[in-house]
Amino acid sequence: MTDFENQTVLISGATRGIGRAVAESFLQAGAYVIGLYAGDETSAAVFTEENSKFAALFELHKCDVSREADVASLFSHIEKVHGSLDVLINNAGIRKDAVLALMDSKDWQKVIDINLTGSFLMSKQAVLLMMQNKYGRIINITSPVAHLGFTGQANYAASKAGQVAMTKSLAKEVARKKITVNCVSPGFIATDFIKDLSKEQLSAYKKLVPMRRFGTTEEVAESVLFLAGKKASYITGTVLEITGGL
Repeated sequence: MTDFENQTVLISGATRGIGRAVAESFLQAGAYVIGLYAGDETSAAVFTEENSKFAALFELHKCDVSREADVASLFSHIEKVHGSLDVLINNAGIRKDAVLALMDSKDWQKVIDINLTGSFLMSKQAVLLMMQNKYGRIINITSPVAHLGFTGQANYAASKAGQVAMTKSLAKEVARKKITVNCVSPGFIATDFIKDLSKEQLSAYKKLVPMRRFGTTEEVAESVLFLAGKKASYITGTVLEITGGL
């Protein structure tokens, strides 16, 4: 895999699931990783302990990406301590499922705030920092639900479709600055994110996948590192689906 030595990588939702696999893959590739988590102190502690051999190459911060003040404070720290940022992975995301007619407006807004507005706030600050060096990679972790739509996930689908649209627009705005902006769209991946689904739902979803299995976090991480690498310099404004043919 591409060597990321001397590169600084910022990852939201970095201590669990896909985010953790991505963070660990970057660490193994020599990057300095700044990982964010929303509030799960246990997962943050486990990540720190189990990656102790990389202790000199990462730092974790508690940050609500939907709060502009929190994001601004984080980037002030990054600019002051690290001076630059090479890669941003917008991975933080939540689900609050319900059929639209019965969905609480607060659940609609919370999903939009974290999944979409969080990506906006993080990308805005990242672009301002990356433009100083005329180099950068921004990767938004979206979902095939953005174009497929699933029952009970109107808020989640809207947030993910918004990420894709934002990605395509931003890619055009910053292309001349040698900053690429892409999406990675994982399908059903074996993580805690789907652990609340019933056995019946899991079985039904697995049957939708032509490969008849769920993906792994490592398979997603490989794709993220590819798009974050220097060899992917002519790929921007696109969506790479990791779905097993869904």
